[in-house]
Amino acid sequence: MDVSGGSGQPRSGNDEPAEHSADPTAPATGPTDHSGPEPDTPAPRQDDAEQTRPAGPAPDSGGAPAPDEPAEPEPRAPDAAPEHRAPHAAAEHPAPDATAEHRSLAHSGIAKGEPPEPRPKEPGGGLLMGRPFGVPVYVAPSWFLVAALITWVFAGQLDRVLPELGAARYLVSLFFAVAFYASVLVHELAHTVAAIRFKLPVRRIQLQFFGGVSEIEKEAETPGREFVLAFVGPLLSLVLAGLFYLAMKPVEPGTVPGVLLAGLMVSNLIVAIFNLLPGLPLDGGRMLRAVVWKISGKPMTGTVAAAWVGRALAVAVLIGLPLLNQSGALGGSGEDVGGMDTVTDALLAAILAAIIWTGAGNSLRMARLREHLPELRARALTRRAVPVENDTPLSEALRRANAAGARALVVVDADGKPLSLVREAAIVGVPEHRRPWVAVSGLAQELTDGMRVSAELAGEELLDVLRATPATEYLVVEENGEIYGVLSAADVERAFVKAMARPTA
Repeated sequence: MDVSGGSGQPRSGNDEPAEHSADPTAPATGPTDHSGPEPDTPAPRQDDAEQTRPAGPAPDSGGAPAPDEPAEPEPRAPDAAPEHRAPHAAAEHPAPDATAEHRSLAHSGIAKGEPPEPRPKEPGGGLLMGRPFGVPVYVAPSWFLVAALITWVFAGQLDRVLPELGAARYLVSLFFAVAFYASVLVHELAHTVAAIRFKLPVRRIQLQFFGGVSEIEKEAETPGREFVLAFVGPLLSLVLAGLFYLAMKPVEPGTVPGVLLAGLMVSNLIVAIFNLLPGLPLDGGRMLRAVVWKISGKPMTGTVAAAWVGRALAVAVLIGLPLLNQSGALGGSGEDVGGMDTVTDALLAAILAAIIWTGAGNSLRMARLREHLPELRARALTRRAVPVENDTPLSEALRRANAAGARALVVVDADGKPLSLVREAAIVGVPEHRRPWVAVSGLAQELTDGMRVSAELAGEELLDVLRATPATEYLVVEENGEIYGVLSAADVERAFVKAMARPTA
């Protein structure tokens, strides 16, 4: 909405006439609503790990909190970036924040499965271990659980190979667990260095239950860069496997160093091979996506192809892994003591298959999100607004809004300079019989620099601005500083949900 030069003459983004009441407590529909989405469209809330909503809701009608309600919804913006996860055996189920996410089985590929949380100034995620290349590296509490599990399993193997170690085998096994996760960290650092080389911001690296995650906050701009960004992780794992193999050569096989080097060589080889499988959310899936993207010229086509291959891969893992292990093809003895091996194999296969299947679905959903982001334009979503002064009674302000076909109120000074925005939730909380006695200044939120949004913003850039300063309403201004209108976070959310619900072309 615009008050040109503070003259008090309201205008909307498209200057269409209003036909219905514009009282913010009774939202207009049809031509009076310049916000894009229908005001009565519900704004569904999704689970944090899977949600793709860009902004918290701001009520349009009754049932809103009272003016003194303390909390305001915080806009959520999807981080359109791939995140790299690296487990010893498979990637962990994505957790939003979103950011572009590369998972492998040392991080299970480059799964972009979760929309990001509002970006904190300093991302957490466990114990801070350091900042290589300026990127914080965290160890999540879940890592200690898997480290204990690796220690216990590897100690059992050591007991058969080196029984003379006794209780010291647990210390050796713990060293192996730490060394393996150091290899996972190198895998993740490869993705991070490539991302930095391509000027893609990296939020953090986190070592967790199933491996590691490098949270890259933007997606590669070209298929070539996407391919390189995905390939460097498995490549480094292959290089590490080769180095450990060369280090084994001069070492006696039946010694502690020999066993450790052999274990690290095999584990890094498995990580590399698994992540090269051509299905999302694995690194190989990202590489396949890049190839199809290059051939078709459409990133969405590449995502669809790689995601469906990933789902087929999940079914193959679920069925094939237990059969291969029972047959001895993966190094098993083929003997099943009390049925425990069968149960363990089936459980591991189910976990891996679920991770791959879910990651593939998340990749499809996030690709659709990125495809529809350009549809979110501040100019199209802005509500018509009217300027009012501090001491204007609420009833009078609403009368002016109705007359102008507006759905928002901007408090201005005597010169027409905007001072604050009247919160929609606060208006709803004032009973109609009290509105003549309540000044708009008591319902307004003071404007900060972050609450001034350019009318030219759109897509991811718009969402980045909203999440930087969480609020329910924002003042939209033209390039020359004139007021264009008011942008409601609820309208952004509804437009986002509607765009995501439409089938992809």
